[in-house]
Amino acid sequence: MAIKTTKKAETKAEPEAAAPKAKAAPKAAAKEAKDDAKDEGKGKKVAAPKSGDKPNALQKPLQPTPELAAIVGDSPIPRGEVVSKVWDYIRKHSLQNPENKREILADDKLKKVFGKDKATMFEMNKYLAQHLK
Repeated sequence: MAIKTTKKAETKAEPEAAAPKAKAAPKAAAKEAKDDAKDEGKGKKVAAPKSGDKPNALQKPLQPTPELAAIVGDSPIPRGEVVSKVWDYIRKHSLQNPENKREILADDKLKKVFGKDKATMFEMNKYLAQHLK
């Protein structure tokens, strides 16, 4: 069934339809401005900590032991980068168990760090913490 409309009904409907849009427009504009502000921060690097700020635990450079230094280097390095470098080493030398990717099969260098032949990815951080001062 088709609904018949008259010019009178159309003219009444238009101001009513326009009124809610006018009210919503300031809210929409405010929301767009907020979204634009969020987008501006994306993709930019976070500023380095100021001289008075303390770096958090992942950013604080720590000295690796000689056993760990054989894998990540002997200069002080943040904990997050140590984990990244160890994972790079594991992938480069194909040390993940192909049947269980969560398991790391230690080579000679990693045996010195882990203290055993195999370790899970969850245990790895526990062993790395013992080798960082």
